[in-house]
Amino acid sequence: MQTNFTPQQLKDPKIAEVESILRRCVHCGFCTATCPTYVLMGDERDSPRGRIYLMKEMFEKALPASPEVKTHVDRCLSCLSCMTTCPSGVDYMHLVDTARAHIEETGPRSLKERVVRALVAATVPYPACFRSALIAARLARPLIPLLRALGLKEMVAMLELAPANVARTARFSGPGQAVPSQERRKRVILLAGCAQQVLRPDINDATIRLLARRGVDVEVAPGAGCCGALVHHMGREEAAIEMAKRNVDAWTRVIEKRGPIDAVIINTSGCGTTVKDYGHMLRGVDGYADKAARIASITRDVSEFLAAYEMGPPKRFSSLRVAYHSACSMQHGQRIHDAPRKLLRNAGFTVTEIPEAHLCCGSAGTYNIMQPDIAAALRDRKVANIESVRPDLVAAGNIGCITQLATELRIPIAHTVELLDWAYGGPVPRGLEDLEAHVKDVPDPKPLLVTT
Repeated sequence: MQTNFTPQQLKDPKIAEVESILRRCVHCGFCTATCPTYVLMGDERDSPRGRIYLMKEMFEKALPASPEVKTHVDRCLSCLSCMTTCPSGVDYMHLVDTARAHIEETGPRSLKERVVRALVAATVPYPACFRSALIAARLARPLIPLLRALGLKEMVAMLELAPANVARTARFSGPGQAVPSQERRKRVILLAGCAQQVLRPDINDATIRLLARRGVDVEVAPGAGCCGALVHHMGREEAAIEMAKRNVDAWTRVIEKRGPIDAVIINTSGCGTTVKDYGHMLRGVDGYADKAARIASITRDVSEFLAAYEMGPPKRFSSLRVAYHSACSMQHGQRIHDAPRKLLRNAGFTVTEIPEAHLCCGSAGTYNIMQPDIAAALRDRKVANIESVRPDLVAAGNIGCITQLATELRIPIAHTVELLDWAYGGPVPRGLEDLEAHVKDVPDPKPLLVTT
């Protein structure tokens, strides 16, 4: 793509990066076939190619974000399917992230948008606040008809996504260590996360039990928190950088105090995509570029990490058919395809593929709150594709997808690591109790771990 930036503009490192990304685009349009919003809406401006043109004009002319740019960039899911498809290697992820920060700084937003975005940013990344918000949401559910009549569809989406009951806290919530009782073979740091540990704390517990059986010492670092993805995709660049810095500091302190680790383990693929990008996010921050790059280089999705192990025979044998839903952040963001499927098959499950597996379910962080109509259409399309293969249950590696799909699925859904933990000796995952009859139980009498 031909660009027309001035030499003065290109002195700005961000604009120089934008220009280098734009120049790789050859207008081929392959991205339109795999973009969920274009597939749904058929508007060129809601395709990656169309958004690239809008962003190009905004940056070249040094314009504040127009209502048109804001509307169509806001509709982007950041599913990154376009990057998987693009034959020219256009780095759309970093281009749209830069555009979102510019929109947040210069673009017009209504009072309603500002309030909703501020509410999400102030609650979801902080477990205690998020837990309180979910309790309040349960009490506010009777207001849904009134909010819908007032056109407050984002508030309606928040209330409908909130679970009817807030889960108990995790057995192991950290900070601290979970030490295997057997030989210690490896040592890792686990990102406990923010929304996940409130919505489904069982995932972290299952991760720790599963790793303990492999002789892995797991630590949750004091001071670590949200990865920054939620605010980053809202264009709140400074807040995202501060969250990334906090995690890099927390994990670096653990490494300096206790020695090298084998990996930073992430069990939410959306978070994993962001943490693996810390080297880029913090590249220009004094004192953090090298530390962030080192953290990013050892970050692994839990399925990616476990795939390097010889897991051994499962403790339970299953006849269940599992439809594996690969989150966009897993298949497009991190390009992890085979590891989760192979782990599930080796654990005794029959893995079934889903039609249109490349298309987003509509969760996309806070997208299902900010763009509830598009998100609902994508969710319904994904649910229909899942149910068409008649599985017994669904596995996914991202809490956002699990929450989004559970609102409409008529079959159970669980995190991949919960199913693996079940197969290798852990308890039945929450919501799957009716499927226990399909599993042959061979208990493991050995103690698994002690927590400190």
